[in-house]
Amino acid sequence: MSLFDRDKSGERIPVSLITGFLGSGKTTLLNRLLRHPAMADSAVIINEFGEVGLDHLLVEAVEGEVAVLASGCICCTMRSDLEETLRGLLARRDRGELPPFRRVLVETTGLADPAPIVQLLLHNPLLSHFVRLDAIVTTVDAVHGELQLDAHAEAVKQVAIADRLLLTKTDIADTEAIAPLRARLARLNPAAAVHTVHNGDIEPDRLFGAALFDPARKSADVRRWLNAEAYSGHDHSHDHAHHHGHPAAPHDPGINAFCLTFEDPLDWMTVSGWLAELRQLRGQHLLRVKGILNLADENAPIAIHGVHHVFHPPVLLNAWTDEDRRSRIVFITRDLARADVEASWQHYCAATEGHLAV
Repeated sequence: MSLFDRDKSGERIPVSLITGFLGSGKTTLLNRLLRHPAMADSAVIINEFGEVGLDHLLVEAVEGEVAVLASGCICCTMRSDLEETLRGLLARRDRGELPPFRRVLVETTGLADPAPIVQLLLHNPLLSHFVRLDAIVTTVDAVHGELQLDAHAEAVKQVAIADRLLLTKTDIADTEAIAPLRARLARLNPAAAVHTVHNGDIEPDRLFGAALFDPARKSADVRRWLNAEAYSGHDHSHDHAHHHGHPAAPHDPGINAFCLTFEDPLDWMTVSGWLAELRQLRGQHLLRVKGILNLADENAPIAIHGVHHVFHPPVLLNAWTDEDRRSRIVFITRDLARADVEASWQHYCAATEGHLAV
């Protein structure tokens, strides 16, 4: 019998984050999304109705700072803890007090660090049985993006941990400045899809569905979720692992994005012990970690996912979907170099040599 729980993502409601620095177009994006027929069965959590400017869409106010929009979406304010807000929405839906919804969108403030919300969705015992993290969508202002990334660590982090990057205001930006900004985004987060968006107009299916679970296939899509090929700018061998990565942008020397690939099956006690030690010692530097593991005693892959010190419990997927059985772990870090992560693995393996099954 396996030590790991099977993936039950298909039974849980996807929650997506819309983040981005002040003035980068989050409100415009959200307004357009809520008019789209495909988003009619959504619940939206925002900070203030007035900030988002949805007054013309409100048709019914419901007790408890919740409103039902003309589109059929449910909208509520996040004046209390997000966990409480989500649990309240789910409870009221189950009691029939709110229309049913199939997804949740959370809009953060422009200065927000999205990591605590991601951590909440990855590993909160009161929520994780009901919801799952889907996509982190970050809007980037083509006019002021470079200056914001230079001046604000929050803007850099919002870009670094995103699944989707939306480049806004390109119609009024200096065309010569857009290419360097795109290059910088690619170095900060090589695996994120970048879309140019005018006035928030984009098809929802290009934004969401970034999680490991693919609703269309009703199964896990490892290759799409991990996108390890995006980190193939650098390649060298070191014992059992190959290491791929992108150098940090000149203005963002502390940000690193790389993938460690292990050819041989791994021992879970060694991997879990190493990751626990890495989280304990350098957790504040781990912006995001995603991985697929081939373990010596398992016939199917194990998925891992974490932000800073908080990791989702490892999940046993149904089966390998192709012939590639390598273990791959993607890291996006701040002030933690690839060489330091490699060294921590080697040191941990050396210290636990008797327990290795590689």
